[in-house]
Amino acid sequence: MKDKMTIIFFSGTMDKAIAMLILATTAASMGMDVKVFFTFWGLGFLKRDKVYKGKGIMQKMLEFMTGAGRRNLPLTELNMLGAGPAMMKKIMEKTKTPSLDELFEMAKTLNVTFYACSTSCSVMGVPRENLIDEVSDVVGAASFLKDAQEAKINLFI
Repeated sequence: MKDKMTIIFFSGTMDKAIAMLILATTAASMGMDVKVFFTFWGLGFLKRDKVYKGKGIMQKMLEFMTGAGRRNLPLTELNMLGAGPAMMKKIMEKTKTPSLDELFEMAKTLNVTFYACSTSCSVMGVPRENLIDEVSDVVGAASFLKDAQEAKINLFI
């Protein structure tokens, strides 16, 4: 086992993204090699914006119903038509808790690696060009599992 941590980020919500980034940045600051594998709803964190062109009706419906970009993620509970995330951002600011963007910048600085799941991208209709530049690669489950097999800590969020 190496000093490595892997995270599967399956959730597309702000609160779980904050938890993922806090764990990723803490592990990276402790010298661990951290890799995050974004799949299904978690892909929303990595998307630049919503793209409908070139998709079938069901993929267009999924695109309409899901968020695009980490700044547009809902809360798991108490989303309240978007009021919940706005309240959470204000509370984090007031308590001097790093914002989602600040945590993401820390993760980049600490060399946390971000991967998008190739199967999820295909199913959800998310082309590589619609993912943020910080995505190291679009990989399959076998590639992620190779990293997970070598890691001391594996998390599913």
